[in-house]
Amino acid sequence: MKLDIACGQNKRAGFKGVDIAPGPGVDYVWDLEQYPWKPFADNSVSEVFCSHYIEHTKDLIKFMNEVYRICEDGAKVTFLAPYYSSMRAWQDPTHTRAISEATFLYFQKDWLKANRLDHYGIKCNLKDVKIGLYFNPPWDKKTDEARAFAHQHYINVVNDIFVEATISKF
Repeated sequence: MKLDIACGQNKRAGFKGVDIAPGPGVDYVWDLEQYPWKPFADNSVSEVFCSHYIEHTKDLIKFMNEVYRICEDGAKVTFLAPYYSSMRAWQDPTHTRAISEATFLYFQKDWLKANRLDHYGIKCNLKDVKIGLYFNPPWDKKTDEARAFAHQHYINVVNDIFVEATISKF
């Protein structure tokens, strides 16, 4: 099964939609802050897509551990969120955190162990993490060199972060 978590009214084709509110495309009505996610068995999901929700969850560790629980080994996971240096990350009063590239280090067991943080209670283990950035105009049309400089030195250059990874159970 493929899940579009917090799909709202924009469920991806070929996915089952999960959201707190019923509506078109919502196959499972569930409060994602209620753990465990009872509609989903352990190792029952082959792919997760989650757009603009992880910045809202009250406990990102619980959320990611639950994604890990329901995903099978090798499942693809994709997350989109406002980038930490974008006004979008801070303007919405329902956002509980900002998301950066470093956020996803904490969900990689080897990194946690190397940094002696494996006592955090994080079970989720991401492998093959690929990160992309969506640049705001006019930066989206600039050279790679100009974007890299702006990304490091200015705010509101990057709009969103896009993360793809694989769940590793071993």
